[in-house]
Amino acid sequence: MNTDFKTVDEYINSFPQDVQALLKKFRELIKANAPEAVESISYGMPAYKTNGKPLVYFAGFKKHIGFYATPTGHAEFADELSTYKQGKGSVQFPLSQQIPYDLIRRIVAFRVQENAGKSK
Repeated sequence: MNTDFKTVDEYINSFPQDVQALLKKFRELIKANAPEAVESISYGMPAYKTNGKPLVYFAGFKKHIGFYATPTGHAEFADELSTYKQGKGSVQFPLSQQIPYDLIRRIVAFRVQENAGKSK
């Protein structure tokens, strides 16, 4: 995996058109639900922070999109995420299936609230 990306646009544009469309949707969804989030590249993938704390990350792969909402974001939605392959703080959404954008939106909103609480 190339980790030399400087911008999220550069990262997204490195993928085939069909995957770019999905990655752009992730980005739009995150920005719409976390408008204060600071966007960057971290660990070679798009990363978002609120209140100086990691919010979520996403990454494109050959057969899936990885979504990383730290362990707490995944624990809170464990039942709904149970049908997807997971690791500690990560979930894989296969490109061959419909992406659960509403679930991702709710996870992002949860993490925004969680980070707001931690900063006080």
